[in-house]
Amino acid sequence: MKDNMGMIGPDVVLHDAAYVHDTAHLYGKISIGENSSVWINVVARAEHKEIVIGRYTNIQDFVMLHIGDTTGTYIGSHCSITHHCTIHGCTIGDNCLIGINSTIMDGCLIGDNCIIAGHTFLKEGTIVPPNSIVMGAPGTVTRTQNNFVRNRLNAYLYYRNALAYANEQYREWGSANFPAGMMAEMDRLKAEPAKTAE
Repeated sequence: MKDNMGMIGPDVVLHDAAYVHDTAHLYGKISIGENSSVWINVVARAEHKEIVIGRYTNIQDFVMLHIGDTTGTYIGSHCSITHHCTIHGCTIGDNCLIGINSTIMDGCLIGDNCIIAGHTFLKEGTIVPPNSIVMGAPGTVTRTQNNFVRNRLNAYLYYRNALAYANEQYREWGSANFPAGMMAEMDRLKAEPAKTAE
């Protein structure tokens, strides 16, 4: 239980999450992976089915997660679900970035390493192949490229920030050692050719 600002229900499982803000409201069968973070004013509800969030994934401010009538909500590892998104009864692969104020509807399936541009609307049942960039309402694939490195870097940035916020340090991205840490992580990711190959 949290204070009266937020709530973590009794069915929620946190697997060593890096950070969960006090204003988050999490209800029903929800699993949040190791080193993931849940930010300010996030709401997640799973009255039936389930919500599963992978490792090192960030659920940013004002995101709403809900299940569909017949579908759970599954978000992979190393994903960034950015501010004001609505994620509803869909499946999102690993290493994806869902842009600000996007809506992903029931039965959608987004492959690994995708970028969904801000304000995109994906109608029910949309299938997005891996390594896609999608935009529009309804969303369509506008380009194919492997977004593994850039999306993993964004997730790493939020992981570092989550650890800092957990220790009441709110200027991690401005710290003297942060740029060197980002460059080291970029070099490490670029050295994983099997995962970054087209």
